[in-house]
Amino acid sequence: MTGQRRVIARVLSEAEDHPDVEELYRRAVALDSRISIATVYRTVRLFEEKGILERRDFGGGRARYEPSEHGHHYHLIDVDTGKVIEFEDAEHERVLQAIAARLGFELVSLRLEVFGRKIEARPAVEEEPRLVSRLRDVSR
Repeated sequence: MTGQRRVIARVLSEAEDHPDVEELYRRAVALDSRISIATVYRTVRLFEEKGILERRDFGGGRARYEPSEHGHHYHLIDVDTGKVIEFEDAEHERVLQAIAARLGFELVSLRLEVFGRKIEARPAVEEEPRLVSRLRDVSR
């Protein structure tokens, strides 16, 4: 492996997020200014072909990446911010294994990407009647 590919591999292995190619480039070039964006694209494609790296599509029009040996985990993507939260859930995996078995299959791999929106804090239930009573007072 070339020195530049080693730098890119290091950046990927140290990533605690799911960077896209442009972010990988920014991080790699900070370590070795001779790395080009083309080298990052070629290296990502090679790592993906070799099964070292997995491509993820979390929306937003850009592929993002993570190492393949990252273990069983799932992704919750905030549709407003693009933030990706990783989580594990043994119960979820058991349910999927049961579904596969019921349909006559052995589960060999799974991927779950859940898209959601953070729930805003809601006013206390007590505040609502006061608002209604104020509206009644105004309409008199």
